[in-house]
Amino acid sequence: MLFQDATPADAIQEAAETTEAPSEQLQAIQGLPSRFTDGEITTADWFALWTDLGWPITKALLLIIAVLFVSGWAKRFVTGTCRRTKVDETLARFFGTLTRYALLILGGLAVLSTFGVNTTSFAAVVAAAGFALGMALSGTLGNFASGVMLLIFRPFKVDDVVNAGGVTGKIFEIGMFSTIFDTFDNRRIIVPNGSIYGDTIENITHHDTRRVDVAVGTDYPADLDKTREVLTAAANAVEGKLPDKDVVVYLNELGDSSINWAVRVWAKTSDYWAVRERLTRDVKVALDNAGIGIPFPQRDIHIPETIKVQLAKD
Repeated sequence: MLFQDATPADAIQEAAETTEAPSEQLQAIQGLPSRFTDGEITTADWFALWTDLGWPITKALLLIIAVLFVSGWAKRFVTGTCRRTKVDETLARFFGTLTRYALLILGGLAVLSTFGVNTTSFAAVVAAAGFALGMALSGTLGNFASGVMLLIFRPFKVDDVVNAGGVTGKIFEIGMFSTIFDTFDNRRIIVPNGSIYGDTIENITHHDTRRVDVAVGTDYPADLDKTREVLTAAANAVEGKLPDKDVVVYLNELGDSSINWAVRVWAKTSDYWAVRERLTRDVKVALDNAGIGIPFPQRDIHIPETIKVQLAKD
């Protein structure tokens, strides 16, 4: 501290006395170039050079080699463990790669610490950057989390016909961020996994068999028992129905213009649409041959008394 009566010379001397002298090791390293030039290098200089420069570099190189070896081994171990536990191949590779990069980051921080770098502040910066990046990519991370859930719980697999995310089609690929559909009219649609996992998923081809339902309406004058007999015979004779499943002819409702029936048979999932078309055709032909009409919507108007029509005179 300077007082008012202190001279400039006193202030300079006081500042020199209060300045901390450099360490002996730092002085030795700073003086090495001149001693190398003058040929005055000593054993102590070599030891200082090794202690302050050679050993940290050697330790960092050894640490880098060890980190590369351990990270590669950890990746293979995690991937192999996931495969043995029947985890999906995409998810197994992802976990292995994630483990490797996590170890590489930790190893990099350890290497920096050998040179005296304060890794605590560096880790805080990385954490803050990761938080900001996570907020910016919240939608992408949500799709990624949904992709992981789809791969773990497997509500559908490749080549299944699925109705999900507002799209109906065959699954071509299940990715970490999106799922690829191929529709029946040969369009390729990519749907984010968040839209799929967060909504209802209908796996149409999950089971080997499906029930085929055909609705039909008959005239009110038609005999119910005869109609049931005709519909049952048509359903039993349809090509492609499963013989071990019973045919069901169900009287559904009395509609406004028709008596509504439901005809149900079972078929293989792969034959569903073909059997449905054949059953629809056979039901129509059987009803026509039996003289049972299939009405169209109509309305009867009853006039209780004669209506007099009078033309207006000009």
